[in-house]
Amino acid sequence: MGKDIRIGLVLLIVAITGLIVSSSAPSRDGLRPATVAEQHWVDSVFNSLSPDHRLGQLFMVAAYSNKTPKHVNYTEFLVREYNIGGLMFLQGGPRRQAILTNRYQAAARTPLLIAMDAEWGLNMRLDSSMHFAKQMTLGAMDDPQLVYQMGREIALKLRTLGVQVSFSPVMDVNSNPNNPVIGNRSFGEDKEQVTKFGLNYIRGLQDHGVIAVAKHFPGHGDTDIDSHIALPVINTDMARLTNVDLYPFQKSFEAGVMGVMVGHLYMPLFDTVRTQSATISRNLVTGLLKEKMDYRGLVFTDALNMKSVSNLYKPGELDALALLAGNDVLLFSEDVPMAIQKIKQLIADNKISQEDIDYRVRKILRAKYWAGLNRLKPVDVPNLMTNLNRPLSRVVQQGIYEHATTVVRNEDDLLPFAHLDTLKLASITIGAPNDNEFAATMQRYMPCSTYAVTNRYAPDSTFTRLLGKLGGYNTVVVSLHNMNNTPAHNYGLGDGALKFIKQLQANPNQKTVVVVMGNSYALKYVEDARTLVCGYEDNYVSQAVVPQVLFGALPAKGRLPVTVTEKLLAGTGLPTPDFRRLRYASPEAVGMDSKVLAQIDNIATEAIAYAATPGCQVLVAKDGAVVFDKSYGYATYDKSQPITDETIYDLASVSKVAGTLQAIMWLKDEGKLNLDNKVSDYLTDLKGTNKKDMTVREVLLHQAGLKAGIPTWERTVTRTGGLKPTFYASAQTDDFQREVIPGTYVARTAEDSVWTWIKRSSLLPKIKGSYPTEYSDLSFIILKRLAEKTLNQPLEAFLQQNFYAPLGLNTMTYNPLQRFPKSCIAPTENDTYFRHAQLQGTVHDQAAALMGGIAGHAGLFSNANDLAILMQMNLQNGRYGGRRFFATPVVAEFARQQSATNRRGLGWDHGDPSKPEGPTSNLSPAATFGHTGFTGTCVWMDPDNKILYVFLSNRVYPDAGNNKLRQYNIRTRIHDVIYKSLQTDAAQAKN
Repeated sequence: MGKDIRIGLVLLIVAITGLIVSSSAPSRDGLRPATVAEQHWVDSVFNSLSPDHRLGQLFMVAAYSNKTPKHVNYTEFLVREYNIGGLMFLQGGPRRQAILTNRYQAAARTPLLIAMDAEWGLNMRLDSSMHFAKQMTLGAMDDPQLVYQMGREIALKLRTLGVQVSFSPVMDVNSNPNNPVIGNRSFGEDKEQVTKFGLNYIRGLQDHGVIAVAKHFPGHGDTDIDSHIALPVINTDMARLTNVDLYPFQKSFEAGVMGVMVGHLYMPLFDTVRTQSATISRNLVTGLLKEKMDYRGLVFTDALNMKSVSNLYKPGELDALALLAGNDVLLFSEDVPMAIQKIKQLIADNKISQEDIDYRVRKILRAKYWAGLNRLKPVDVPNLMTNLNRPLSRVVQQGIYEHATTVVRNEDDLLPFAHLDTLKLASITIGAPNDNEFAATMQRYMPCSTYAVTNRYAPDSTFTRLLGKLGGYNTVVVSLHNMNNTPAHNYGLGDGALKFIKQLQANPNQKTVVVVMGNSYALKYVEDARTLVCGYEDNYVSQAVVPQVLFGALPAKGRLPVTVTEKLLAGTGLPTPDFRRLRYASPEAVGMDSKVLAQIDNIATEAIAYAATPGCQVLVAKDGAVVFDKSYGYATYDKSQPITDETIYDLASVSKVAGTLQAIMWLKDEGKLNLDNKVSDYLTDLKGTNKKDMTVREVLLHQAGLKAGIPTWERTVTRTGGLKPTFYASAQTDDFQREVIPGTYVARTAEDSVWTWIKRSSLLPKIKGSYPTEYSDLSFIILKRLAEKTLNQPLEAFLQQNFYAPLGLNTMTYNPLQRFPKSCIAPTENDTYFRHAQLQGTVHDQAAALMGGIAGHAGLFSNANDLAILMQMNLQNGRYGGRRFFATPVVAEFARQQSATNRRGLGWDHGDPSKPEGPTSNLSPAATFGHTGFTGTCVWMDPDNKILYVFLSNRVYPDAGNNKLRQYNIRTRIHDVIYKSLQTDAAQAKN
């Protein structure tokens, strides 16, 4: 009697607090009123089943695609003989599961409802599958729409795999930091946040044909016991239960969630028996959930094999008690035959009515109809992986981490890194393998030393040795990887690592950035860090995103979804600016089709197969995002040295625009150069020569009458091909400083000799009073000299100081052998006529070599990434990395085509639409500008579509006469593919 009174009081309080919803509320099962066709299908299926087969519909049995034939055969036996209602797939792989799904569905009398735990994607249960993000990561985001998109992508993958039910989202409010089972599976500690994000997840699933199941009713957030092991006790009062834990569930019911899962937990507020799990509590399942909260959707038990409940009952008893409590679907039954016998006994004893059983079976059949099982089609196994790997999923996946990454503390305003030329940066990854993406992404932005401590529990001695190597750095980034979610084990953080971080922070000459790539609750162990970032998870995508935030390629947007300590409260998160540095994303993120871009693979492979070049790098960026960056082939045809993203190439004439032209535009931008002045106004020794009247503009346009080239290096060799000692020496001295090839040095006076020869050279004849357009290396040799005279500084020093170092360019340099080993550099020609050597790391261009490797027209080396950074700055009219390299739109002025009779801009080249196989794609707009290089290089920028294209190769290896790259039109065909990949609005919507 006392117990009944207590239950009555509880239910009265529930009613008073507003959990009873009026009959005008939306349907709680998420199902519209049955259509005639639906009712007919449900009736016909129901009437075709025997009483025992109807009981079978109440069971959802665990299935695995990685177990033995014995398991498969027994599962099929349950499907055939007991007509079980569904399967919950656990471990295995997508293809194996799809094959078994088809087999089981073919054996089923009634179509099976297939379910999975897919909270963060198929990866939660299956190998070879995409991991999106755990819910705490989602809770850190500023944009709940991405949760809807994630739900959509997961739903589409589930449907492709033949799955109709997802046991997600988790609607628990995680109010206990020591919760070992929910933790980062929750959206956070704020009920409104949990509700808002949970409803978006539900809509994303159900709008795309998958039944969402909210869990773990009535709330599993305030416990420190894992219900897989023991039964958690939730000691809560009615006010908290109503106002916090039940709130997200109530809102999800109102929104039409089609399923709810009852958790394995004990709530003394409702039951007095200590072992009375909510799963078998009639007071909770029927009294609270079904009657007072008026929920009419499918009620699933949590897995009945969980030790917190299964150890307490004999086979079949737990199933019967769960059904008696009011559950509709018995999940993970360990003994279906025995459970059916127990349920039949309940019916015989009038403890549960046949009418009640039939109602639940019909409810299950209605859900099957909604899920499309009335028109079941087998899973398309041959195309399964293609259909699962939707490109748009990668966009959503990366977008989540971009919006979640949280700058927790930034007391020195260190983030994002701004002045790269003043940074001496070391990146230390603890717990990650040597070849981790975090360090690789860091190095894309600037030269930094990387150290990997692969064992997160490494002893103090490991960190002591490492500490001794860090004295030369003023900034150290320490990222913590491979963490776990166990509060009792410090989330996988080793004592040695934490001590090491404290030692770094104690150094007044160093700034330390601590990055936690795991559970946000772990921030409590590093809460005193002056610069602290949370990445929430540790995977390839998060490791690529967080460094982009550190460097300002992406702004920080996230906020902590939970309170960690009194210093680190929920909602903490500092926004950081977008520095407009190149970021790295998938093609679909910027409206390009990755499947079309993949055709670049074929063209690059063709180039290598036809010996047009032994290898190459291809980079494509759009809207400031690198969406394609691949390396192909080898440095040589003997395939001994693979091309990597770090391979350095001789840029040849791309040096004109990547080097000299940057200085010329800077001078114009600063008001120190007038394009319509005569060159002789700046280089007075041209006065009195035939070049005295040429203007800077004419030289930039290649309309100054200069010849394409003149003999230079030819004057420095003997008739027999030997090197004249006037120009070359075998030992390095003050007079012979720069290498032409290793072991041979050119005279300091050689550049002056070249200048003298240029001054004395004849000009082209005029045509109708004007010089014809003639592409000339001499133009840029003159412009380099003009720049150095006006700057009063060597070109290479000026560029390094004002462009390359501030931009963080590591590989872009003249004379790379002074900084890099030969193995990092792709070889060019086997020179049999001048230097008589295989060239590798010394400039290919002969005149540039004569000038010590630093010339106005050639000499620069770089990889594709660094060249892309420089050119992206130009495409953005001088804005990059939070600074302005040009104050005026000088790049646009120089890039613009200057006349109808000359395709070129000022120093920049353009395409030639009059030729079917010109330097650029005829699909690109006329505004596209850039340059090509003799060694097999090119860079093209499209300001209209904000597209950047870089192609680097060593097509001149080993013979500069190899013209197959042009013959097969390799560079231009790749450019064509880039434009073909631009998606229409309709195509984007379809994806």
